[in-house]
Amino acid sequence: MGEGRPVLTDFSIINDVKKRLDNFKWTAENIKTAIIGTFNGSWALTKMVMWWLIIGILMAAFARAYVPHDWFTAYMAPTAMGLVITLFFATIIEVCSEGSSPLAFEIYSQTGAFGNSFIFLMAGVATDYTEIGLIWHNIGKKSALWLPIITVPQILLLGYLFNIFL
Repeated sequence: MGEGRPVLTDFSIINDVKKRLDNFKWTAENIKTAIIGTFNGSWALTKMVMWWLIIGILMAAFARAYVPHDWFTAYMAPTAMGLVITLFFATIIEVCSEGSSPLAFEIYSQTGAFGNSFIFLMAGVATDYTEIGLIWHNIGKKSALWLPIITVPQILLLGYLFNIFL
């Protein structure tokens, strides 16, 4: 298990925000600095996420252009087998949630199966080896192994229910 600081049990986010607002000096210079800092942070996050989104758009465009519609409807249909195949592809394709979103929409666009799109998005994260590795390193191997064991059946069940009711 990784070493870290002890967890505070008496911490309150609301009290912390109130304290920070009370201590903030509402001057033009401080407001300008806060706005610039917020913009710079947002821009850094945008640059980081946008590349993954572009990769996802390219993957979705490739799927639309080169994967026959019949394959989507045959293999990723709103059936039990379609859910399992979607789970398989989600496990091997998941690059980033933002990048997977356009491909999940393409699955929905081609099949009309909301549950399959849900599985593609959620199971990709739940079976992502980098996520599991981070949990393994920071929390422990039992937690890392339990992540897919607990989440994947729930994701499959919800995907199945979404396909029935939506």
